[in-house]
Amino acid sequence: MKVVISIGGSLLTRELSYKNFKKYADVINKISKKHKVIVVCGGGTTARTYQSIARKAKASNEMLDFIGIMATHINAATFSTLIKNSYLVKWKSLKEASKEVKKYFGKKVLVCAGYDIGCSTDFDSAYFASLVNADLVVNATNVDGIYDKDPNKFTDAKKFDRLSYDEFIKIISKNPQKPGEYRLFDLKAAKLLKEKRIKLIVIDGRNPKEIVKAIEGKHSGTEVF
Repeated sequence: MKVVISIGGSLLTRELSYKNFKKYADVINKISKKHKVIVVCGGGTTARTYQSIARKAKASNEMLDFIGIMATHINAATFSTLIKNSYLVKWKSLKEASKEVKKYFGKKVLVCAGYDIGCSTDFDSAYFASLVNADLVVNATNVDGIYDKDPNKFTDAKKFDRLSYDEFIKIISKNPQKPGEYRLFDLKAAKLLKEKRIKLIVIDGRNPKEIVKAIEGKHSGTEVF
């Protein structure tokens, strides 16, 4: 199976330690024995901390986006050191990064991050998935699936086991789509995955084993198709 796994930066940076990174690396190393894998690392707390400083200094959205991109590369570079047979796709334009993805996909475990300003790592994940004609995108985040509204704010929020892309797009269209605030998922990414007919599974990545379960079809998250 060809799989793109997006690991939210909030998961990698919630405990900035070797032990925490290794939990996720162990899972990727296990999966890559049987599947062709691309990993995309988010920025998480690292990105938001630096962005908050720059925001107080009245930085432009373009600069805030660039700061977020750099944070994703700190996480990805560090993560790649724990992955066997890895190839780190370093910062460059998305077009140039795509050339490396096509060249090394299936030969190495590709570790990627953010690239172009104006694109979230959700979009990068979707873009790389479309590039290699992936079977599945797994989005590991800090919630246990997709809800009709924010479960952290509303006790009556309803969780979905399965959704169509049209239903999913309707939900995320209500969310902010700006640097540091791609809540739940990037709208452009969802539209691209819909167009390419690539399944998306959103899972609770706070338990790294859920990533394996998503690929095996035994997860407790939400499928979008």
